[in-house]
Amino acid sequence: MPHPRSMLTVAALSSAALLSGCGYNDFQRLDEEVKGGWSEVLNQYQRRSDLIPNIVATVKGEASFEQETLTKVVEARASATGIRATPELVNDPAAFQKFQAAQGQLTGALSRLMVVSEQYPNLKANAAFQDLRVQLEGTENRITVARNRYIKTVQQYNVLTRSFPTNLTAMVFSYATKPSFTVANEAAISAPPTVSFDKPASK
Repeated sequence: MPHPRSMLTVAALSSAALLSGCGYNDFQRLDEEVKGGWSEVLNQYQRRSDLIPNIVATVKGEASFEQETLTKVVEARASATGIRATPELVNDPAAFQKFQAAQGQLTGALSRLMVVSEQYPNLKANAAFQDLRVQLEGTENRITVARNRYIKTVQQYNVLTRSFPTNLTAMVFSYATKPSFTVANEAAISAPPTVSFDKPASK
């Protein structure tokens, strides 16, 4: 009669092989990669958010700068930072969409601010503003890189969730597909804003 310990060992090895073959380990790995990718996206968005108060304060020094553009940046930042971006957000499609929309609005407001600032020679000659602008451009690039990495990881995770036979593992362990940044959102972010370059009316 087989020794009980040997039977337990065989059972453990069989279970491990079964879980590995049905994609369980891949789910664990990709789930951690999605969390790590999302954390990096949030870090870059936070970096951008931290730059905005200094950018707004510097632009306010230009007396004739259009107030509406500044107001939209401030309001968009408040809307974006008002959403609690927790790790669980990647498992809530509705909350993720709301977060995505808020960040997209902030991207558009900042883009318009940078375009409008080209009308003002004092701002173009302001070393502090130009330094902030360079920092913002670098941060936007890092956001793009982080978002693209996140999108690719989520794609891999979702393919595993939907494919046979790993979709059976997904059902057993409640692994649902995860939301990602949409194509429409990517297009909106990459599109340049439309800005009128009429000179501010003289007082």
